[in-house]
Amino acid sequence: MSSSEALARLAEERVDHRFKGLPPDADGLTVGELAAQRRNLFREADGFTTPVLALSAERLEHNLALMETYAARHGLAFAPHGKTSMAPQLFQRQIEHGAWGITLAVPHQVRVARAFGIQRVFLANELVDAPALRWIAGELAADPAFRFVCYVDSVHGVELMDSALQGSARPVDVVVELGAGEGARTGVRTEADARAVADAVAATGTLRLVGVAGYEAQVPGADPGLVRAWLDRLVALAVEFDKAGRFAEASEIIVSAGGSEWFDAVADVFARIPDLSLPVLRLLRSGAYVSHDDVHYSRLTPFNRVPEEGALEPAFRLWAQVVSRPSADQAFVNAGKRDAAYDLDLPVVQVVRRDGTERPATGIEVSALSDQHLWLRTDPGADVEVGDWIGLGLSHPCTSFDKWQLIPVAEADGTVVAYIRTFF
Repeated sequence: MSSSEALARLAEERVDHRFKGLPPDADGLTVGELAAQRRNLFREADGFTTPVLALSAERLEHNLALMETYAARHGLAFAPHGKTSMAPQLFQRQIEHGAWGITLAVPHQVRVARAFGIQRVFLANELVDAPALRWIAGELAADPAFRFVCYVDSVHGVELMDSALQGSARPVDVVVELGAGEGARTGVRTEADARAVADAVAATGTLRLVGVAGYEAQVPGADPGLVRAWLDRLVALAVEFDKAGRFAEASEIIVSAGGSEWFDAVADVFARIPDLSLPVLRLLRSGAYVSHDDVHYSRLTPFNRVPEEGALEPAFRLWAQVVSRPSADQAFVNAGKRDAAYDLDLPVVQVVRRDGTERPATGIEVSALSDQHLWLRTDPGADVEVGDWIGLGLSHPCTSFDKWQLIPVAEADGTVVAYIRTFF
């Protein structure tokens, strides 16, 4: 099935009780039929119930276009981390905006991507699961256009991969992952370890070494100097491997890094990669940009350090309703841990809607979360009452998308123009 056919089938899915916040009277409609009605989030007759998470149509498009321009300006290929959203419609829009492919983390996510026709997958993780490796081998054998790359970071891991892939029609492309230092996450800790892993790959007939990669946000105590020093090590490892002929079986050399916090450093250091024996694919993998957020990444985005490059815009807003006002300094809304990301920062109260009018949420803040309640602390004189809709900004897109299976995409006036299906 082609990607366009698979995406079209999403519009044929029936709306029902599985999808939070959607109008009860939409049950039985297809997603496409509901989108065509262009209902409004805020119009009572249109039936949206709280809590409901919405993506801004305008801000989503802005963020997609901004990162496309950024990658092109800096000579970077772009494989955004799809585990942020696990939304094939967004994968497709990212590819339409110039993405080389999609980065993922575990086999399930690759299966989702392949079900929707994604032709280039960078798995930013080690893969030693034999059934998953055999499935990958089958995908490569069945589709000559499918490109798959994954990390390796140990000799034993290479041996497990080789054992699982015996008899495969095509080798699996791998990159040696350079860890970001002692105490960081995965990846070899030393260049000597990297050489040993590369030697192990070369001894197989099932794997092909095509580059080096890593994740700079894991540098302990990360600051611009430490991050650039690690990126310099990554580039030096690629240069060393190339001089030693370790990429002899490759058609290009992949050098990859880039979360959503340090892609300015990645762009600067990768711009200095010298000419190698093969073309170099400078692959950036930032993923949180697609929706951005109001707290964590808004503080840490590289665009804060280099404002002339542009600015990402938070695209999520969670709408919940005040259901209790038990005291002058407290209120409770009907959204909680099941609905709002809270693993990095609490949600931020932004606006209050009452009788069709929206105003700043002055003197109101989130103090805690329960399973199905947000606790609001209210200053004396704060104007909030039972029945008000509260608009909340969120932190950490990765744990916002995974709480909602079908997300309305709304224009600034609340008109819903599309629905994004997620697969977590």
